Amino acid sequence: MKTIPRIALLLYPEITPFHFSVPYTVFSPISTEQPLFELKVAAEAHIADTANHGFQVASDGGLELITSADIVIVPGWHDLNARPSTELLHALQQAHQRGALVVGLCYGAYALAYAGLLDNRRAATHWLAEQDFRERFPHVRLDTNALYIEDSGLITSAGTAAGLDCCLYIVRKFCGVQAANRIARVMVVPPHREGGQAQYIEQPVAHSTKDITINKLLDYLRQHLEQPHRIDELAERLSMSRRTFTRHFQKATGKSLINWLNDERIQRSCELLEAGSHSIERIAELCGFNNTVSFRQHFQRRHQVSPSVWRRTFTGH
Repeated sequence: MKTIPRIALLLYPEITPFHFSVPYTVFSPISTEQPLFELKVAAEAHIADTANHGFQVASDGGLELITSADIVIVPGWHDLNARPSTELLHALQQAHQRGALVVGLCYGAYALAYAGLLDNRRAATHWLAEQDFRERFPHVRLDTNALYIEDSGLITSAGTAAGLDCCLYIVRKFCGVQAANRIARVMVVPPHREGGQAQYIEQPVAHSTKDITINKLLDYLRQHLEQPHRIDELAERLSMSRRTFTRHFQKATGKSLINWLNDERIQRSCELLEAGSHSIERIAELCGFNNTVSFRQHFQRRHQVSPSVWRRTFTGH
């Protein structure tokens, strides 16, 4: 009889119900007719059970469950400033050393990073923690666009729902595509999502700078994004030389004119796509792209998905 993979799902104080319930649901027997995994909830000795927001969970045992697991999952993390205990760090390190798959969902990547497992490896976590994560763990190659990443027996995922994408990936990895598709249908979710975090990251555009003259120009440019704009013409508009204009614009916005225009045009295109009233071709014209091909290329490069996929994602059409 084939041995099914053993999973140790970590329980910790103040755990978020959603982060815990996603892997618990995907890997528990209720998702399929026959159990695909042997799931156990592991906790440190001083944590018999824990509750948060009225959600209470009891553990199946202590950290010794990690020592025999094929897959170890840290479902989020309660406090980015809280370094895991020495016992937990050692358990995660030992699990990885003996060849177990160690998984950090969302902020669970912090626990793996604190253990030193992600040094010099690619990793993902929620985009909100990008700056903090980079400052704390400068040796980790953080990818803030990926929904999930596997590198050297370590898997990390982006925030919240991306944990579900990651869990379905693990099902595909161990049990095949059909099993993952079956669980996805039961949960009424796509078995695989297109694109990455980039399409969900808030990207506010600064509407003013400390340079009043440049601010007036930016307002003008935003009102005329559909038109072509050349440096020489804009410099003449401000009674500046090309060199002086370029220096002032870069200092005020932190970007070159072409990069600023591309950012504004892409931002505007997102708004029009979500409004849903214009064709892709018309949006390309309204945003000042030379043609639809150029628009699609710039959009794909920025958001890792096509304009059509963006529209379907944010409008349902």
